[in-house]
This record gives sequence, structure tokens and C-alpha cells, in this order.
Amino acid sequence: MKFSASAAAALAIATLANAAPAPVPSGGVDVRANDTAPVYHTMSDFDFQSLNLALNQEWIELDLFNYGVRTFSEADFAAAGINAEEISLIQFMANQEVGHATLLTNILSAYGRTPAKQCTYAYDFYTVRDFVNFCQRLTRWGESGVYGFLPHLDSRPSAQLLLQSITTEARQQMIFRQLAGAFPMPVYFETGISQAMAWTSLQPYLISCPAENPRIEWPIFPALNVTNDANLLVDGYNAAISHNRTALTAPGKTVEITWEAPKGNISYDGLYNSTVGGNVMNATMPKYVAWISQLNTTYTDFNITGNYSGMTTQPGGVVFNSTDDGVVNGTMFIALTDSNPYVTPYNLSLLNDYIIAWGLYQAD
Repeated sequence: MKFSASAAAALAIATLANAAPAPVPSGGVDVRANDTAPVYHTMSDFDFQSLNLALNQEWIELDLFNYGVRTFSEADFAAAGINAEEISLIQFMANQEVGHATLLTNILSAYGRTPAKQCTYAYDFYTVRDFVNFCQRLTRWGESGVYGFLPHLDSRPSAQLLLQSITTEARQQMIFRQLAGAFPMPVYFETGISQAMAWTSLQPYLISCPAENPRIEWPIFPALNVTNDANLLVDGYNAAISHNRTALTAPGKTVEITWEAPKGNISYDGLYNSTVGGNVMNATMPKYVAWISQLNTTYTDFNITGNYSGMTTQPGGVVFNSTDDGVVNGTMFIALTDSNPYVTPYNLSLLNDYIIAWGLYQAD
């Protein structure tokens, strides 16, 4: 039997109207037709403070990428092996940050709340290669800082949108490693860190912020400095899709560390206030170094050698015995602690209470 086009369309509509719901396995949240419709706004102060921190990260990335393109000439970029098309890629990544900042601003502004606006920043690089190296470090803690809180948000719909944003930032981090002449993705798993850890990494580069910007409630840890940290920038390795090159570090390396004294309250022109967290104000001395990478938090003993200085040994080990994926790898995180509690990727924020100083470690 043949039907006219209009009759066939009517039959299709009637069939859809009478169709049974598609089967869904038991469990899951908000995956059925009669479940609550998604609303994309914050549902708790935890949500607001987490997403507002993420917005601050998007704002500095927008400023940073534009600053690099604006500051350095095509000849400067060419000397680092970066051509005009790759400069355009950096500019496009800045454009992506406009979208990311707009998304988070829209979520945060519900119920009349005030999301952060862009601040004024200061950077400590003066060459193209140092610029791209700084970008790969900044996008590392920006990406990891979101992974750490994403599954803990009360607003699952907001988490979905932020997930679709942060996957782009993961690509940015990989691209900046390529532009720095490094192997683009040396790990099997990307790390998640707490909001306090991400905020500690970000805040040194803020100079001043608009008066209406909300207070950042996450604590700040004193800065940790690896005085013999490896340099990702290796002579002879300019921008490329990939490089097979010798690892920068290895298990057994003596790692020399200094750290800051606790600062108390930190203020940027009286606008962005935050307080150091954990127990660092109690003058507790560090006993361990926590190495945070991929799925692991690994501890090594810390030996104090002077006033706010000491040393440890880079650990070995792999994530899974069936792989060669070292637990210390890539651009990763390192902390001085006064205890060595067992933590996992899902509850890593529990480590906040034991951190005395926080920083990055360039393993590879």
C-alpha cells in the first residue's frame, strides 16, 4: 500500500505519539522523560564558589593568550618555530575563552548574584618559549582544578556544561606542550586537584580586581619552589606535533625544595581576600612530600636542610603494574605536608588540611 507524502507524515507523527518510552537501565539521575527538567544555575554556595573560581581561571587565560599574541612579533614566534598559522591558533584559543567566560557568567548570575569580572594580571616571562611554557603550566592547573570539583557539584546540569568547556582546555594544554617542543600527552590519566590547590596556583598573578568581584573563599597555601626543577624547554626542540626525547627526570633524583612562610590574609588592592588554609598557621614543620599525578598521591620523606628549605627523592612506581606509566610524569603537582593520609582522586580535597606549601613539578 502506498501513501501520499502528507499521509505518511501524519502516520509517522501518530506512531511517535503512541510510542513507548525508550528503555533505560535502572539507576541514573535525570535520564527519564518525567524527571525534573535541567536548570543551569548554581544550587549551593559550594557551586557558586567553585564555578566563580573557574571563571577567574577563564579570565586569566583570555588575557594571557591575547597578551602573548599582542606582545611578541611574528619574528619572535618564528624563532621559536611557531608560524603565522600557529599564532592564529593561539588567538583562536583566546576566542574560546570568551565563550567559556560567557557560559560561566550566565550560570553564576542567576538569582542576582555577581560573577567575577576580569582582573589585572602580571606575568613573569619575556620570550615566546617562556610564554608557551607558562601557558602549558597555567592550563594544567586550570584543567585539573575543574576535574577535582566537577563530580562534587550540587548542580549536575551546570557540571555538564562545565565538562564540555574543560575538555577544550585539555586540548589547549596539549597544544601548548607541542608549541614548547615537548611530548604532548605523557600521561595516561589527567589529574584532578582541589579548589584551594588551583587557587593557590592562580592567585600570585593577580594584581587588582574590580571592586564588585566576589570574595574567593578557597584558602591559599604558601608557595613551594623546586629549586632544581627541570625545564620543559629543551634546546633543539622547537614547536612540533610530537618529539621523542629523553625524559627530564627519573626516580631517585634528589629534589631540592624551598617554601614560603605563612602569610595570613592575602589581599589584592583590598578587593580579593583569601586566607591561608589547613594548619599552616600553626608553624607545623613538613614531614612529607606529596606527589600528585594521574590516579596517585605518593608520599616521600622530607628532610629539612635549612630555614624553609629541604630535600626529598623523586619516587618511582607505575600507575598499573601492567604499564610503563610512571606515577611521576608530565606537568604535575607537589606539596609539603605534615602527615601522609590516604587519599584518592575523588576525595583529594581532604589533603588540604595537611598541606604546608603547594607548587608544580616539571617531571617531563
